[in-house]
Amino acid sequence: MGIIKVENIRVFAYHGCLTEESKIGSDYRVDLKVEANLQKSAKTDKLSDTVDYVFLNRIIKQEMAVASLLLETVAKRILNRIFNEDSMVKKATVLISKLNPPIGGDVARVTIKMTDKRKK
Repeated sequence: MGIIKVENIRVFAYHGCLTEESKIGSDYRVDLKVEANLQKSAKTDKLSDTVDYVFLNRIIKQEMAVASLLLETVAKRILNRIFNEDSMVKKATVLISKLNPPIGGDVARVTIKMTDKRKK
């Protein structure tokens, strides 16, 4: 097994339970870690034998563009799409951080982390 990380993806999106959040939006940071067998691609040097991180980045940007009340909902959509669209991924972890959240204090970010494994 091997690990591919796509880190510090910066996105502007409209997630949150407050009316203002759905109108003005917020900055987000997304980090993704996927586990897959990378032995074949290490030998063949072919993109088709690995998990394409351009593909992973595209899924994150597309799902972050769909407004949701909760970051947990967005994270689950990202994980579902990864498992549905790339059979090589065995396990994935996504972290979504809302930067400067409107929670009445000096808080740099709030982060949710969700992990899932491929169902056999």
